[in-house]
Amino acid sequence: MITASELAKDKSVKHGFFTRRDGVSSGIFAGLNCGYGSGDDPSNIDRNRAVAMAKLGLGREDLNTIYQIHSADVVVASKPWALADRPRADGLVTVQPGLALGILTADCTPVLFCDSQAGVIGAAHAGWKGALGGVLSETVQKMEELGGDRSRITAAVGPCIHQPSYEVGPEFYGSFVDHEMANQRYFIPSAKAGHYLFDLPRFVVDKLTALGLAAIEHVALDTYQNEELFYSYRRATHRREADYGRGLSVIVLSGD
Repeated sequence: MITASELAKDKSVKHGFFTRRDGVSSGIFAGLNCGYGSGDDPSNIDRNRAVAMAKLGLGREDLNTIYQIHSADVVVASKPWALADRPRADGLVTVQPGLALGILTADCTPVLFCDSQAGVIGAAHAGWKGALGGVLSETVQKMEELGGDRSRITAAVGPCIHQPSYEVGPEFYGSFVDHEMANQRYFIPSAKAGHYLFDLPRFVVDKLTALGLAAIEHVALDTYQNEELFYSYRRATHRREADYGRGLSVIVLSGD
């Protein structure tokens, strides 16, 4: 489990960006696969989630995750929900101590948020679509609706795919530049004609910076390059593998 130093200082919360180590899954899912959206045996995923939550001193039933759809939609979690009742969204916030907020990723960016003074936390799944569409600002807004203040919020940006590993085509480039010409700065030409390398973590960090948060920390690890530690959708695609595991990132108010 990897932690962000700024959040680790805050005794009102516990958090972790979990690696794939210590899990029970095998084959292409080998390790701590926590995604029910994968084709892994659900009993393995149950056990993996229990392993992860135990590291935070909690049970599997304390973990709330969402049905992620690459949107800017954010929901408020007030109590645990059943797997079948997961909201379709890409961010969630809460003021409930002991209710863990979880995000699943395999190259996309997990972002964890905390305003300890207000006792409100958030978690967001920021792939390129969600980050461009506004999931980060929506998460902060939802936290403020629960009493938070962006000038007190700390955000931790977790492991994701980095620029050297993220080649994209002209349509992808166009979607960003059409949105805002200044987005050109997140792209450099790749070796393939008409293609680019995209800097997702820089884009996410800059979006957070523009929100005026108290602190932003980036855990700068490339999920594509670090196979021992992380699952990667793109790596699995390049290998023509049938599926891939999902890594878990969690934040919870400790209630102490």
